[in-house]
Amino acid sequence: MSQWERLLQLHPAYTQQLHDLYDNDKEALPMDVRHYLSAWIESQQWVRAASEYDLAIVLFQVLLENLDLQYSRFVQENSFLMQHNFRRYKQNFQKYQENPRLLACNICWYLEKEKAILQTAELDAQVQVLQVEQGVFETSTQCEIDHKMSSLKTKVQCMEHATMCLEEQQDEFDFKYKTFMMEETMPGKSGNPDEVNLQLLINKLNDSRKNTLFGLKELLEKAEELIGLVNNERVQWQRRQQKHCIGAPLSVCLDQLEKWFTCVAESLFQVREFLSKLEELAGKISYEKDPIKALKPNLQMMTEKLLTDLLKSSFVVETQPTMPQGKGPQVLRTGVQFFVKTRLLVKFPDLNQCMKVKISMDREAPQLKRYRHFNVLGTTSKALSMTESKKGGMVADFRHLNLREQKGGAEKGAADISLSVTEELHFIYFNTLFEFKGMSVELQATSLPVIIISNASQQQSAWASVLWFNMLSQETKDLMFFANKPVANWPQFGEMLSWQFLSATQRGLNETQLEMIANMLFGKQPNYDICTVTWPTFSKENSPHIFWVWFDSILVMVKEHLEHFWRDGLIMGFISKSKEKALLKKKMRGTFLLRFSESVIGGITCSWVQNNATGDPSIKTIQPFTKDDLKQIPLQEIIRHFLILKDVPQNPLVYLYPDTPRDEAFGKYYADNSGIDSPYLRYIRTRLVFVLKGDTLEPVSNKNPDVVEDDIAVQPVDSFEHHAINFSWDPMLYDSDIILGDDPMYPSTANHFLDPEISLDGPVHTSL
Repeated sequence: MSQWERLLQLHPAYTQQLHDLYDNDKEALPMDVRHYLSAWIESQQWVRAASEYDLAIVLFQVLLENLDLQYSRFVQENSFLMQHNFRRYKQNFQKYQENPRLLACNICWYLEKEKAILQTAELDAQVQVLQVEQGVFETSTQCEIDHKMSSLKTKVQCMEHATMCLEEQQDEFDFKYKTFMMEETMPGKSGNPDEVNLQLLINKLNDSRKNTLFGLKELLEKAEELIGLVNNERVQWQRRQQKHCIGAPLSVCLDQLEKWFTCVAESLFQVREFLSKLEELAGKISYEKDPIKALKPNLQMMTEKLLTDLLKSSFVVETQPTMPQGKGPQVLRTGVQFFVKTRLLVKFPDLNQCMKVKISMDREAPQLKRYRHFNVLGTTSKALSMTESKKGGMVADFRHLNLREQKGGAEKGAADISLSVTEELHFIYFNTLFEFKGMSVELQATSLPVIIISNASQQQSAWASVLWFNMLSQETKDLMFFANKPVANWPQFGEMLSWQFLSATQRGLNETQLEMIANMLFGKQPNYDICTVTWPTFSKENSPHIFWVWFDSILVMVKEHLEHFWRDGLIMGFISKSKEKALLKKKMRGTFLLRFSESVIGGITCSWVQNNATGDPSIKTIQPFTKDDLKQIPLQEIIRHFLILKDVPQNPLVYLYPDTPRDEAFGKYYADNSGIDSPYLRYIRTRLVFVLKGDTLEPVSNKNPDVVEDDIAVQPVDSFEHHAINFSWDPMLYDSDIILGDDPMYPSTANHFLDPEISLDGPVHTSL
């Protein structure tokens, strides 16, 4: 199947991209011509023709012949409209007579863009996941920029040709003028018909100079438009980088921006060369009302300004300051090393190792009392090098930097605004000098605001500040952001919370989980989208039960001990107690689910359905496990060997909600199936059994934060405290059973943790 046929079979979203592609310049390659001559177009060597004139002129002539053949077919079919169109198309293609290689270049460009659309569609068909990285699909804006870049390069080539022709034309006039003047000085010479020809030549030369200057002006206008588009893309990249720093699955690759910046910079440097050439030509031959003298100064100023603006925008911080052992970028600790990387998006190999980047801090620090000041220590000057980047970009990669606070710097300042250490924002500045082909521009890049701490205990609060700033601030140089403390709406806030789980575990939060969190923050609301979260609600120093401490403690526990279970969807996690009861009360006995505790910081608990004394179903809940518990015993082993030794010594956890058998859900993680030498199964085979210390059979008071009422009914929730008993097993003595009451190695262990009111009528056997 041809490329064109595959394109026509795509989803409408992609065929629209095809329409946009051919609508940008309808005369370069009309879609009708592409359609009716598709087989022939795709079978030709256009890439080779773009560099070989002889092949290009042959393909150009064959193209005209094919247009004639297609026109004849339309005549036979009485298709009047298509006859008209193809007659006009052939006339338009005549412009390539003098430069057939340009035609080959244009067709190559269209074929490559078509391939890009096909690749995008194929990628979309292959990647069917909930979270799709933004930037995978080429936007219509990017297509437009690519097309304008191609047009700019073509315009530069045309101007290069025009400048060469102008020089040849001037040399011709100069030769004839000097010859004329020599003949005029000869004795006895009167009247010369060449004078009229000279006047025609000078008029033609003047027109050529005007046309060249107007062409340069049009080129600069194209470049100015492109700089605006590219700068806008850079601003959007910086916003994506802010979100990426706090976990958003967004592309922050700079390769495309580098191509665009480099292309425009190369074009502008060529314009400078054209203007220098015009000045050289004007120095050889000038006359009254010479357009070069009148128009060149303004063009020169415009070129220098555009190039300066472009270069200043091209110096960026590619990787924000980050401690290797930190929670994320932009949180730095005094005395601890961090790394950061800058990049120049104008890639000129001649500049490799020539530009030095220097670091400084707090040049524009706010005048606040108690505002701290810092010095950057380490290797604070590095050269932009193409060898430190995988793809050869111009980067300066700083790897071993650290900060030291200046003594006495915190007392200076005028305004006394109360900002905590983790609300105090600082900038790191990077300066370099761009010198190339007579152009000298000072460049500066600034990091996103960093939070500087002196103790590891401040890291959680500092990361909360980074989350809040990057979520809400699009003014990246606002050092007084936390003096105003803007609020976040729920869609922003919920998305940011989901990013934390997504970046840590590759699985974000679903709508049900986010709804539970919204309900916890705002209560039951008909529309959470209009709700807002304030900074104090999210994070406040020296308060142990604030939202961020609760949420982050869960995230740490999941990352360290439960990542695989969370990623596999085995943990329901964020679900209210009322919702939990509504889900479980209609399920079969032994159905259980795992949720995060709302009252225990960084805790996960298990609830299950069990029949009470009357045979009616009730919901049982175990005391939450913390990461300290999970450090000792993995969750899968807790679930596997969970027992309540009272009436029936059986594992009450049978089906993971909604109906997955326990061993089917968790079996692949069991110690003896994973090949891991579990530390609590060494030497003597042991088994962890959770036994009941106290059994509260009466309904728990609503003052208990683990119990809530819903609109349906109040279900008694039995709360169990778990205690671990480590039973040994010697296969020579006990075969496959453990006898709790008569264990010769641990004679009193079994009853030591049991509630004295619970009696065992005989030995209890549990199978391994």
